[in-house]
Amino acid sequence: MAVSGQAQLPTAMEKGPRGRMKRLMLDTAIRLMQSGGSPSVSEVAEAAQVSRATAYRYFPSQAAMIQAAVDDALGPILDWSSGEADPEKRVAELFSFAYHRMQAYEATHRAALLLALDQWQRRQAGTLGVEPRVVRGNRRGLLKAAVDPLSDAIGKEATDRVTQALSLLFGIEAIIILKDIWGLDAKEAEHVASWAASALIRTALEEAGEGETPVGKGAAKPGKGEGKTRKKGA
Repeated sequence: MAVSGQAQLPTAMEKGPRGRMKRLMLDTAIRLMQSGGSPSVSEVAEAAQVSRATAYRYFPSQAAMIQAAVDDALGPILDWSSGEADPEKRVAELFSFAYHRMQAYEATHRAALLLALDQWQRRQAGTLGVEPRVVRGNRRGLLKAAVDPLSDAIGKEATDRVTQALSLLFGIEAIIILKDIWGLDAKEAEHVASWAASALIRTALEEAGEGETPVGKGAAKPGKGEGKTRKKGA
């Protein structure tokens, strides 16, 4: 099953001298980012021992270079697919498959997040100019593909809500919260995220099975002493 709806999917690497030069630039950029930096195109050119003019022919801006480096670091995650029909097991497969790769290139993803936040600040201040934005939408397509079997059981609207909730657990932001704030190691962070994902799916299935309408989706807020959800017709 192909994963669709992802932003900025990487194209196949070119062959020949041009492909080798681009590979060198990307490998150098990732190496510098994995060391904790957020390198400019000029810094990558210097580290790769190529001219700045050559470097800018491949990557006209830092944003374009970091975007390409992140897509390259994600690698096989972008091609993930599953034949599993059970949505909970399917999402667990994705989290197990993807978290290891994301944490292996954690510094690279942190650098991309840092640049995205910096671009947001400059855009708000009106100083971003024509610099291309760092696009960070790959999780949307992956999560939609993972929860696809849910739609028949709970409907499109509820499935979309589950997908949006899962996006809070999948990606560098979740890794930062679990590791930096809670002090978890890589395996513990993956376990917590996967556990929470399973809990979300089970809750959605239970709500659909009980005919419940979550508060905020057309249902009145519960009064004092009432539950958080109301059964239709109650």
